[in-house]
Order: sequence, then C-alpha cells, then structure tokens
Amino acid sequence: MALHITDECINCDVCEPQCPNNAIFMGVEIYEIEASKCTECVGHFDEPQCQVVCPVECIVIDPEHTEDGDMLMAKYRRLTGKG
Repeated sequence: MALHITDECINCDVCEPQCPNNAIFMGVEIYEIEASKCTECVGHFDEPQCQVVCPVECIVIDPEHTEDGDMLMAKYRRLTGKG
C-alpha cells in the first residue's frame, strides 16, 4: 500500500529527504505522497523511512492505494529499472 500524510502534518520537512523514491512533496498546505512512487521503502529499507522520522506520526497506510509486498516490489523495480 502507498502511504498517506494526514492533516496532522506540521510541515517539519523531515520526511521529504528520507524518501528514496522522491514520492514526498510539499502540497498546498501540507506534505503529500505521490502514490504512484511510494513503495513504503520496499527494495530500499526494511521499514518506511518517512514513518520512522515523523515526529507526529501522521504518515499512515493509504486505503485508496492497496498493494501487497509483491506489488510494491514490482513498483520498486519499475521505478529503479532493477529487474
């Protein structure tokens, strides 16, 4: 599943540089995650790095973009050209 940043985001800017897929960007009011680029760090790390560093725990699973581990790995391969 892709991740989603809730409106509890405080715009602290710690999540954006942690994303290996450049899926996080500043939206109109808060940071947002582009679902087509989010692999939950599958292929890069053991856990989503944005969630690890978020001080307010506002990064959650996006129920509108349900993907299993195989789908996330396929997305990782497509984004990185590895496979």
